[in-house]
Amino acid sequence: MFPQPATVLILTPVKTAAHFLDTYFAGLEALSYPHHLLSLAILEGDSRDDTHDEMLRRLGKACENFRRKILVKRDFGFQIPDQIPRYSEVFQAQRRAILARARNHLLFRALQDEQWVLWLDVDIVEYPKDVLEQLLAVNRDIVHPHCVTAFGGDSFDLNAWSDGGNKRMSDMRGAGLVRLESVGGTMLLVRADRHRDGLVFPPFFYGNKSRWIRDPHPLATTALGEIETEGFAIMAKDMGIECWGLPDLEIRHR
Repeated sequence: MFPQPATVLILTPVKTAAHFLDTYFAGLEALSYPHHLLSLAILEGDSRDDTHDEMLRRLGKACENFRRKILVKRDFGFQIPDQIPRYSEVFQAQRRAILARARNHLLFRALQDEQWVLWLDVDIVEYPKDVLEQLLAVNRDIVHPHCVTAFGGDSFDLNAWSDGGNKRMSDMRGAGLVRLESVGGTMLLVRADRHRDGLVFPPFFYGNKSRWIRDPHPLATTALGEIETEGFAIMAKDMGIECWGLPDLEIRHR
């Protein structure tokens, strides 16, 4: 007797993302996984464009066969100056802390009875239609596909690593299912009960005494640990939960 297909909650925090909504919803609607088993929750905050209104307008018709769809509004009052690149090191710790808070806020507002959570960034523009089936098939608590900007190219999501941050997913191609020490959030499948057990995204540098942290850390000058998705992975380790990656299952970032 085959097990029943699992319910999945797709979670996406967004900010100033109106120009990504076409590809975002097209990707969701193309998923081959049974849509009646999927739920969708989006948190919008601090946008400088009409992302919230566009999300509200599109959600009415998009993904019409999903179990449920919700849009959460939560501003955190954080903006990087226009002339400063998004990934400027000086703002990284603060930006990642806000993103961790956004993820946790969305998770606590949206998770109900689903068995799995799929974190999906709005600017992931291409992935296999059966990506959920492939991620679920490995039957691990935390699974990360390989995020690139060009198929076969170098890793884009540098938050997914092993060997103390020295080995990226692009270094592990051909190895099948690999153990990761850290994960990113571009696309991340998590067994929902692990979230219910208390596994969240630290909005601070977590893991001061963990043997898995980097020392010295490239962002922290006065604290040891990892933040946001990397902190999530260290917390998982401390809870006895392993993180896994699929280097040959590629998804494309814009």
